[in-house]
Amino acid sequence: MKIANSLSRQIILSMSAVVLCVMALSVIGSYVFYALLWMFWPPTDIDVDEWLPSGVEWAWMGLITCISLGVGAVVAVKLSRRILMPLNAVAASLRRLADGDLDARATASERPLAEAAVLVDDFNSMATRLKRMAEEQSFWNAAIAHELRTPLTILRGRLQGLAEGVFTPDQAQFYSLLGQVEGLTRLIEDLRVVGLADNGYLDVQIRSADLAEEIEADAELFEPSLLAGGFVLQLDLLRRPIQCDPARIRQALVAMLDNLKRHATPGNVYVRLSSHEGRNTLSVTDEGPGIDEAFANHIFEPFQRGESSRSRAQGGSGLGLAVVRAIALAHGGNVTCRNLQNGGTVFELSWPDSLATL
Repeated sequence: MKIANSLSRQIILSMSAVVLCVMALSVIGSYVFYALLWMFWPPTDIDVDEWLPSGVEWAWMGLITCISLGVGAVVAVKLSRRILMPLNAVAASLRRLADGDLDARATASERPLAEAAVLVDDFNSMATRLKRMAEEQSFWNAAIAHELRTPLTILRGRLQGLAEGVFTPDQAQFYSLLGQVEGLTRLIEDLRVVGLADNGYLDVQIRSADLAEEIEADAELFEPSLLAGGFVLQLDLLRRPIQCDPARIRQALVAMLDNLKRHATPGNVYVRLSSHEGRNTLSVTDEGPGIDEAFANHIFEPFQRGESSRSRAQGGSGLGLAVVRAIALAHGGNVTCRNLQNGGTVFELSWPDSLATL
């Protein structure tokens, strides 16, 4: 709307200037004509006040008028081209976009009006974003299909084997199937959280909670799997009420610990909860092997896995850290990842402690 109003003002001012130029040229041309006529053919017996234009004067006035109209027409044509060419380019590109051509881009004329050039640039930016969104959607569809295919294939194979008598229906088989179902459940929940966050609908229930106590409860449940992987859990928790959604913060912590268990070098794991200058921070630190700096900028994007992980075969949906970022943003905070001098990596989730800042 702003561009349209500005363009309308530009057209009105330009056409007004053309009209004024035509009028000024006609008037000035008439004065020049009479000045020359007076100079070379001064009146003698004719009363100037009663003097009437002759055929020559009418011809001169007609010539000046035609010249003025010609100048006005040329200016109007050039102005209309500067206005219409970018608009026609945008309209043609819109039709191509509507037909599914996401590579359609508009081009401005050589000397477009500033507002028309802005319109073309904005359209091209929109088309670029649409193409990127379509590519991201295709990537998401392929990634989700890939993540769902593995557990479903395992479930189908195991169930078919049980039905045909290939596998013995014992407790171990049922626990194995249950593990695959739990993995699917986590994947679906992660997809739900990331999808809601991307659309701004991830709900958080902020309240005052003893987060340290709840983290200790989660750590007690998660610690056996860490110990089995060679990790020793160390807790350093601030013990005072903190404003947050404790269930979501615990979900983020579990996601960070699960990522660490899959990709970090066995050793000490430090979980710290602190507060400083109105901001709360929950951090998880390991002892290596660190993260490539180029990959660190994308580690919180969905379906990202580093090639430098100690074992890419450890699996995971690639959504855990994206869930952490979604929860951080829902709290009005952020999450960061950085390498330490000792070769370890620290993930920090921080958010404001005051409800007024959310």
